[in-house]
Amino acid sequence: MVAQDGIGVLLRAIREDAGRTRDQQAKVVQEAQGGRWFDWENIKRWETEKRLPVPDWHETIARAYGLSVADVQRAVAASRQQRRREKEDVKRRRFFGVAAVVGATALPGIAQAREGIDGALAEAGPGDLAYLESAFERHRGGYRGRAPDDVLAEMQADLTLLGQVLNQPHPASARADLARTAAGIAGLVAIVQHDRGDKKDAFRWFATAEKAARESGDRRMTAWVLARHAMVPLNYGAPEVAVRIAARARRAVGQMPTAAGALAAAVTARSLAAIGDHRGARMAVTDAQALIERLDGHQVDDTWFGYPAQKHFVHLSQAYTLLGDTEAAYAAQDAALDLTDSPSVMTRALIAMDTATCLRLDGDPSSSAEMAAGIFDRLPTPYRDGLIRSRAAALHQTLGGRPRDLLGQALT
Repeated sequence: MVAQDGIGVLLRAIREDAGRTRDQQAKVVQEAQGGRWFDWENIKRWETEKRLPVPDWHETIARAYGLSVADVQRAVAASRQQRRREKEDVKRRRFFGVAAVVGATALPGIAQAREGIDGALAEAGPGDLAYLESAFERHRGGYRGRAPDDVLAEMQADLTLLGQVLNQPHPASARADLARTAAGIAGLVAIVQHDRGDKKDAFRWFATAEKAARESGDRRMTAWVLARHAMVPLNYGAPEVAVRIAARARRAVGQMPTAAGALAAAVTARSLAAIGDHRGARMAVTDAQALIERLDGHQVDDTWFGYPAQKHFVHLSQAYTLLGDTEAAYAAQDAALDLTDSPSVMTRALIAMDTATCLRLDGDPSSSAEMAAGIFDRLPTPYRDGLIRSRAAALHQTLGGRPRDLLGQALT
């Protein structure tokens, strides 16, 4: 049965014989991988063969369904062979249909060769895959002085191509690489939407990015997506949610010293500080500092995927500000500015907003409001909504009297 049936038929039959629903089977799969997060939609995808399980899933599937890994591999191979047969059938029907209409007498071999070439051109070849990888590398560098809307506009054509390529069949190894690229590009869009203040769309893009990262089997990519995702609830008023998402990121990456792990620790520190867990926040700061000391190479690149010292100090500035430790916050702000050599409008404005908040904490609300209002007044129009406004609005809520009115006027 296993050698002849495809993976979809096999998994569906086992589940139905056990009297389980898809949701119940998904719980079994999650338990088989030690309780780690599992996208329950995978059950439907595998049973309908909309997606064939990549090799990283074979052992988990075997445990969850009472099979051997060889059983799973044979069933996946049978499904892949059936797909090839169906594809060839479609090509043959197209050829004979055209021949019947025009009364063709050309050699079938020549016509079939053209059909094969034409079919290959309709699909994503190595060129498309290589281009998308290069697009991912190109876009991950950050704003570099560009406004968020301009970055999204530059990504539009690549997003369209990515959608087309994802809907075409690929060998398992190419599919895994493509899924990783999709996770990265989707995560970049989510970051920009977060910065623009479109929280709902940022959540959606991060959900898509996480799904792609899980499919790719790349734990570092999964951890990066989750760590960046945690910043959405952190920066928009839901720090407890941020703590949970950041914890998932740290579990995904384990003990490996990675940029994603350091970022997740920093986000944890900020989130815990925001909910008043000062002891936990300081422990997370220590974790982040220990991790950054072990990073090297591309892990410390000044990109959206790296965690350089400059980015670390930006996070420390916010963490210490939330902790009320203004002395440490001022030191982190100075260090971050010393290391900020790119024309980052957003980074500089966020650091300045932290400084304004520290002035309030130090008992000078007038200087705090004046500084924050001045920052906001000087912002280019594309930056007046989103993350910087959110930070300024949070400060506005803590002020009273004339300082509150002054900053409120700037925000209107």
